[in-house]
Amino acid sequence: MMEAVLTPAFYIGAMGSINTSNARKLRLLRSGGVSQHELARIRAPIGLNIGSKTPAEIALSIMAVIVRCKNGKDAMPLLQWEN
Repeated sequence: MMEAVLTPAFYIGAMGSINTSNARKLRLLRSGGVSQHELARIRAPIGLNIGSKTPAEIALSIMAVIVRCKNGKDAMPLLQWEN
């Protein structure tokens, strides 16, 4: 993940729950190689919460966020994940 954060990629997504994502970000921050600003670029959980379980629908939810980011829109307001 650290390598991805250090690139100019316009979208960096990470699979996992909110707790997993928070733990990942904390590990990266403690490693000393990544700043808070760089960590803020990671979109996690990845994709829109459309309640899907199938691989095809999960892929669709991820692609929707990627296209939104590509078009200059902020994805974070859409990512309202429920605990």
